[in-house]
Amino acid sequence: MASGWAQDGAVQDQIDATVDSEVERAKNSMPKGESLTHCEECDAVIPESRRKAISGVRLCIQCQSDRSNGAV
Repeated sequence: MASGWAQDGAVQDQIDATVDSEVERAKNSMPKGESLTHCEECDAVIPESRRKAISGVRLCIQCQSDRSNGAV
């Protein structure tokens, strides 16, 4: 199928570049470093399993859920 001046696969290359860029942005926005033992919002204990699973976690599950859903 003809697509004007674009080379074969150019559209897919652009899609791939956009996805790669968003994945990199998401990785860079994730917490880093040592996880907190207590939530910085409500001071609830953050379970060890959560601290190990998410490097640099700063919120308990409830506060993270509230923030992700726009409640905060």
